[in-house]
Amino acid sequence: MVKSKSQTQGIAYPPRSRGLNFFAGDRNLRRLLERRAGALLVDHGERLDDFGAWAGGTLDEQAAYTDRYAPPALRSHDPVSGTVLGAVVHNPAYLECHQEAYRRGVIGLAFEGQAPHLLSFVMGYLLSHSDISIHCPVTMTGAVAYVLQSLAPDELCDAYLGELTRMDGRTKSGATWATELHGGSDVGATTTEARPDGGAVRLQGLKWFTSNAGAGLALATARPVGAAAGGRGLGCYLVPDELPDGTANAFWVRRLKDKAGTRGLATGEIELNGALALEVAAPPDGLKAMMEALAYSRIHNAFAACGAHRRAFLEAACWATHRQAFGSAIVGYPMVRDSLLDLLTELEAGVALAFEAAVTFDAALADPARRTWLRVATALAKYRTAEKAVTAAAAALELVGGNGYTEDWPTARLYRDVMVLAVWEGPANVQALELLRLVGGKATGDSEFLERIEGVVAALPGALSQERAALAAPLADCRASFAYLRANPGEGPRHARRLMARMADLLSAALLLEEAADGWSRGDARKAIVARRFIAARWAARPALGAATDPAHQHFEALIGYTEIAE
Repeated sequence: MVKSKSQTQGIAYPPRSRGLNFFAGDRNLRRLLERRAGALLVDHGERLDDFGAWAGGTLDEQAAYTDRYAPPALRSHDPVSGTVLGAVVHNPAYLECHQEAYRRGVIGLAFEGQAPHLLSFVMGYLLSHSDISIHCPVTMTGAVAYVLQSLAPDELCDAYLGELTRMDGRTKSGATWATELHGGSDVGATTTEARPDGGAVRLQGLKWFTSNAGAGLALATARPVGAAAGGRGLGCYLVPDELPDGTANAFWVRRLKDKAGTRGLATGEIELNGALALEVAAPPDGLKAMMEALAYSRIHNAFAACGAHRRAFLEAACWATHRQAFGSAIVGYPMVRDSLLDLLTELEAGVALAFEAAVTFDAALADPARRTWLRVATALAKYRTAEKAVTAAAAALELVGGNGYTEDWPTARLYRDVMVLAVWEGPANVQALELLRLVGGKATGDSEFLERIEGVVAALPGALSQERAALAAPLADCRASFAYLRANPGEGPRHARRLMARMADLLSAALLLEEAADGWSRGDARKAIVARRFIAARWAARPALGAATDPAHQHFEALIGYTEIAE
């Protein structure tokens, strides 16, 4: 039997989440950092604490104001000369917060070798509690910096990387220009042309959906004149917003998109009219370079989804613990408790997935043999965290009720904003196709997946023997699925989504149990109860109605309050 240390202490959530320190109050995040990146917490714990306070205060206030009253606008023409400008005008507070994130090291610390990239991902998680519209350009700035550092010619990297990683308030933000109207996710259908011009090239074409329109440095895919069709004919180019003489480069934003959410972020159609560009990677390696940028962004996307998910949980918990209905706070009602426990369980599962991808990213920089597992973990994390962020935002809005549907409450903006996370950097179908490439032919993703799960299961203590047994059937199912697809590769596209869901469930459960085993060794059963609830939701038979006590309800206050539960 386990006993909560806080059964009579109550649950300490304020009436509103704005003003909270999103790092200091996140015990799950801190425990994960202690276990998987203890040195980072020692070296940068105070920085993260300051960042969490800023995100919960100044950043959140700016995000709400910009979204509602001061979204970006387009200055299309000079009113006197009539010259085409295509310039994006932002709320100054948005620009200040954007630069403040860079000043605090969200990109620079990792690329200057002062911290692992995990720090950048965690700071992105904190950003997305408040403003996905700023986390998005931060993500792409990191992605462009990563490609320059890892793939670009030395002289190009030396000339421009510092502009993306500086922390003095004058950082140039990045963007990735790949999507075209006729192609969508099919980047190989790119029709933008790259025409030689001395030691550089000139780009001609239209990029249809470009987030962070007006960025200082963008990566763009284009096809050199006469190059092969398809992805192998693409090059990847760096497009600066200014020429060496300080004049504007030859591209402009011809229209800003009207979007359901992320209204603080300028998303536009970029017309390239002979824009000067610098070659990062020539065909056939251009598409690979852009995919490396997207791979980096997908990890940030997973952390963004987890940050938004946690904000949804906070909004629901703050509301439920203070809202009085029928004579008492609604947090005491069983169905409300179920909703909160579901939000919490899926949140902790998602954060575990995102951490697996982020930790593996840093490991793969030192050991390229880890890259296959990195791609598997990233695809699963990107898919599942985005899916659950949408579910969480809807659940929080419903729990808050009519107020939550109004723009006076953060839940309305949160609900609008999270919808993009399932689309950005490749929707679920794209992630499923990525997985197919990793589990068939000469790829080793399936065996690495099975080894990761089997390693966790084998190390579980006897106290978690029931959970070990519960994973036997889904583990056997994944093993059989891999064998079937290897024998029948043509069946892959038909089953890819289902396979991805099964893999995400199994990896999430294993990671939760890995945390549970660590907690159990320290006398804390809290994470074990979370893992059991997750496993039951995925694989347990639906029980008949009866008098049995749900352990999660029995220890509700300790779970929601992140208090230890003694064995």
